[in-house]
Amino acid sequence: MSAAPLVGYSSSGSEDESEDGMRTRPGDGSHRSGQTPLPRQRFPVPDSVLNMFPGTEEGSEDDSTKHGGRVRTFPHERGNWATHIYIPYEAKEEFLDLLDVLLPHAQTYVPRLVRMEAFHLSLSQSVVLRHHWILPFVQALKTRMASFQRTFIGLEVTSGHAQFLDLVSEVDRVMEEFDLTTFYQDPSFHLSLAWCVGDARLQLEGQCLQELQAIVNGFEDAEVLLRMHTEQVRCKSGNKFFSMPLK
Repeated sequence: MSAAPLVGYSSSGSEDESEDGMRTRPGDGSHRSGQTPLPRQRFPVPDSVLNMFPGTEEGSEDDSTKHGGRVRTFPHERGNWATHIYIPYEAKEEFLDLLDVLLPHAQTYVPRLVRMEAFHLSLSQSVVLRHHWILPFVQALKTRMASFQRTFIGLEVTSGHAQFLDLVSEVDRVMEEFDLTTFYQDPSFHLSLAWCVGDARLQLEGQCLQELQAIVNGFEDAEVLLRMHTEQVRCKSGNKFFSMPLK
């Protein structure tokens, strides 16, 4: 039996961020009766003031250079929190050893590939929540997740697929309650190992993936180290994290 299959894919995930800024309030435009109102002019806020409030909207910029060139698929708006539901994977040393072999080989085909800083299996698309929705949304998720058992996964799920579909089905029900986008139809569950800006599927498909799969298949105890004991589902909303234990 071979180890978990490797896949190349394109993703349209958005940058996670929180909203805790404030907006300067313009003048009320009042003037004395009989006088011509002065023209309104909004003067720029001095840098010394902006630096006092680094999280304010006046000073916020969608600078893609700060997050590897990635660009949001939906704009930042005051009160919106990017939200994502996933299963975390705590990488052990043996897994990182395998990745240290895989990534340099893949970079011979796509040099701009970058190793993931953290590993997870997605159960939802990235969606936007209003701040006052977060707690009821998480509570609804906890209710849906309460009855699920733990399971095992590899790079791409080759067993237990039906159980993950059941998880997604419950997540989708919560999304529908809040009028949010549900997960993909007929999803393929996988653990992302590396990423790059742009669509590099043509370079990765075919010979590259075959060679990478051969490395995985030949790696000592690959089937065992690529299993994961899943104990919880997490929801990340902006900079807030919520955990839902599985039985």
